[in-house]
Amino acid sequence: MSLAFAPERLTAPADANLSKIKLPAGFTISYFAQNVGGAREIAVGPDGTVYAGSTGDKVYALPDRNKDGRADEVITVATGLNSPNGVAVRNGALYVAEINRVLRYDNIAKQLKARPKPVVVYGKLPDKEWHGYRYIAFGPDGKLYVPVGAPCNSCLPEAPVFATINRMNPDGSGFQTVAKGVRNTVGFDWSPLDKSLWFTDNGRDQLGDDLPSDELNRAPKAGLHFGFPYFFAGDVPDPELSKGKSVGSYVKPAQKLGPHVAALGMKFYTGKQFPAKYRNQIFIPEHGSWNRSQKIGYRISLVTLDASGTKATSYTTFAQGWLQGQTPWGRPVCLLQMPDGSLLVSDDQNDAVYRISYRR
Repeated sequence: MSLAFAPERLTAPADANLSKIKLPAGFTISYFAQNVGGAREIAVGPDGTVYAGSTGDKVYALPDRNKDGRADEVITVATGLNSPNGVAVRNGALYVAEINRVLRYDNIAKQLKARPKPVVVYGKLPDKEWHGYRYIAFGPDGKLYVPVGAPCNSCLPEAPVFATINRMNPDGSGFQTVAKGVRNTVGFDWSPLDKSLWFTDNGRDQLGDDLPSDELNRAPKAGLHFGFPYFFAGDVPDPELSKGKSVGSYVKPAQKLGPHVAALGMKFYTGKQFPAKYRNQIFIPEHGSWNRSQKIGYRISLVTLDASGTKATSYTTFAQGWLQGQTPWGRPVCLLQMPDGSLLVSDDQNDAVYRISYRR
């Protein structure tokens, strides 16, 4: 069966930085959009418009009306917000997660340049900035999932809502915690096979260069505890807070990732553009270590699963080159699968969104 792909923009000049990215044979990377300040989570609307949250105060729309694989323009759809990291689209509405609340912009595609006023969906999130970036997504159950990171490196949370993943109805009602002991997740997705929740989690600092590993976790049901603040990566005890606790009481990671790689917006690949071996496998952008003596991360990793889709079988590098020696020029944040099967990647250091595509 032949597959139709959007045509590449062949007239764009070569980019010195993009030429440093190493990908498997057949894959190419290009700019989908540039000058997207502090680009973080990305989501796509029914018409193909991509929305990007940011580390600053803005949310952007990136329309690609002619479907050539590059945004036609960068539109600021909202400004003056409190680190609007998270974005999601449902029924034509754009949901935006600030540190302290979730907003909704109705009928967003028809008023991209109108700076519409939002509806406050949920206004009771903590206002702590430490691990305050919110990644949001609608699950298979139709509910909006919102994490609340720990307001510290390692501590006993001051309120039950910290170090959790939660969900709510689209109107903000029915707020419920579904996972506990999660230090800081800024990326999650659901298995296309059994609909279980998978998420990345960043390990604590100040235990040296090599401890603990970041985590990829699987939550097949609600109510599980993943160890924070007592244990990290399944078997690394907190020097103080683990006393009197049993490591067997907490869920171990499905896959240990690199130490301090800052694993973020993971995504199951379900498209048909990439070769079949990538289908239903997990791509993970690693934002990169900030306080390790030898930097690692700054790449996109691939975790492959067994036929059941429940157990990890390998953890390898898919794309690298954002780190040159010990100097990074970019930091991958979030992934988005587009309708044509290509994969978008946001970068909050290079203020860009890239497009990774495949041709036979």
